[in-house]
Amino acid sequence: MSEIDGGARGPGNAARAAVIGGGPAGLAAAEVLAEAGLAVTVIERMPSPARKLLIAGRGGLNITHSEPLERFLARYAPAEPRLDAAIQTFPPQALRDWCAGLGQPTFVGSSGRVFPEAFKASPLLRAWLARLAQSGVTLRTRTRWTGWDADGALSLAGEAGPESLRVDVAVLALGGASWPRLGSDGAWVPVLAAEGVAVRPLRPANAGFTAAWSPLFAERFAGAPLKRIALGLGSETVRGEAVITRDGIEGGAVYALSRPIREAIEARGEAVPTVDLRPDLDGASLARRLAGARPKESRATVLRKAAGLSPPAAGLLREAVRDLPADPAALAALIKAVPLRLTGLQPIARAISSAGGVAFADLDARFMLRARPGTFLAGEMLDWEAPTGGYLLQASFASGRAAARGVLDWLAVR
Repeated sequence: MSEIDGGARGPGNAARAAVIGGGPAGLAAAEVLAEAGLAVTVIERMPSPARKLLIAGRGGLNITHSEPLERFLARYAPAEPRLDAAIQTFPPQALRDWCAGLGQPTFVGSSGRVFPEAFKASPLLRAWLARLAQSGVTLRTRTRWTGWDADGALSLAGEAGPESLRVDVAVLALGGASWPRLGSDGAWVPVLAAEGVAVRPLRPANAGFTAAWSPLFAERFAGAPLKRIALGLGSETVRGEAVITRDGIEGGAVYALSRPIREAIEARGEAVPTVDLRPDLDGASLARRLAGARPKESRATVLRKAAGLSPPAAGLLREAVRDLPADPAALAALIKAVPLRLTGLQPIARAISSAGGVAFADLDARFMLRARPGTFLAGEMLDWEAPTGGYLLQASFASGRAAARGVLDWLAVR
């Protein structure tokens, strides 16, 4: 095994830092450290950095959200004070200002979500990587971090074989375990567990769920959208859209309730949220419409014309309850609360993000591992989750910057 130095010391004999992981959290940490004068090397196991960011931004990079900060922070419930503090220090407006500083101003969409005006991720990433290079950040790709050697140096596996990298500080930003083909494969879990670090199991978040559809329903409606619905479970209700899949359901409304649905399935083997197929109408108004249907109209026509249900919505209603009630009030009540029996989770490799990770109790206030002084953590490898809508990226940026500030604070008091 060869041993390499973590880079030449910067001005003033600056400390050497390694950032393991070239996603948004890692690059955010690298930027703060480089601006402070550290000699920074980013280690990325893929051929290029931020691949998940690029894929997520193909249809429009939703980088954050414009809602009030108090409501924004509630999306990360149950709240973790250190994550909240990181986001409060680098809130959505600060992220928007940062984008503008890279020549990529943002705009607020009709849903309140924030996008770069270029809409894609690639212009923003190119400008960011150029700024990092100008700051002296070194990027090493096709190199995997495998832990620490007996002397405490970072163990790497690169194209030239095993190496030991000596640095003063390290930031781990290795992601979760969703989309492993893009770099986040959770291979770090046993490495940290062997160090005595508490790692809560990585599970799918912002993912679809399975349902035992009948063959006819699955064949006819797989891929069909359910538009303008409201999904509810317990005291939580969200409006949005969903998509019927061959073996279940996915989409924004489902992702927003991902955590309680997953926890119900883990606890009881199933979850039964309800789907309001006409959230824009109250039950009484819907019942009057149904009661006004012509006596000779077929049930399909009544559902389409009087209830205003699309074919997929009507199909879901019939799939849930085969014998629909004739009474308008009872039928209206059912349309407003269709039981949706979900029995399993889609694989984590198909999830947008992952839940679980390193427990915050194993980090100090600076995001430093208690078991490994000088090693800091950021991003999705920490135990938090949030729905889609800009919340995932905001927390990744904010926690990366928070970990970097923790590095600078620790170095100052050493």
